[in-house]
Amino acid sequence: MTPPPAPLPTPPPGPLPERSGERLRVLLVCSSGGHLAQLHRLSAWWSRHERLWVTFDTADARSLLAGEEVRWAHHPTTRNVPNLLRNLRLAAGLVPSWRPDLVVSSGAGVAVPFFWVARARGIRTTYLEVFDRVDTPTVTGRLCRPVSDLFLVQWEEQRRLYSGSVTVGKVL
Repeated sequence: MTPPPAPLPTPPPGPLPERSGERLRVLLVCSSGGHLAQLHRLSAWWSRHERLWVTFDTADARSLLAGEEVRWAHHPTTRNVPNLLRNLRLAAGLVPSWRPDLVVSSGAGVAVPFFWVARARGIRTTYLEVFDRVDTPTVTGRLCRPVSDLFLVQWEEQRRLYSGSVTVGKVL
């Protein structure tokens, strides 16, 4: 007999937009491609808030985010220390100047410096783990989990990979 799943964690303190109707300043940070497509699918939520996107300057990002306010991050990020440092500099300047209430990301590597800078400034963070990694954690997920106020997964199986995560189902 398998044990029951762990109870869901309590949401972070403070008003949640769905409960209070509060309009938040949301910084949406992600790689272009599938990560951007996942966050874009949450438009029913983010469209109610003041927002700024951080992603890569690619054709799909320009098309999907036409009309949105965007700051272009440096890529590639995988195993690229100079771009990690460039994105850290971008985060260190943008987060305090734009002053978001919440930083949201679906990965990948560009999320890491923004989450750590946000945490250092006391800004709440929410991370949505990718759909296609069910059996092993992603590097970005492992690096962002310690500084995530809310860590969302799309498969129940992913909950065992990330302590305190919340299953939200597929974001397709």
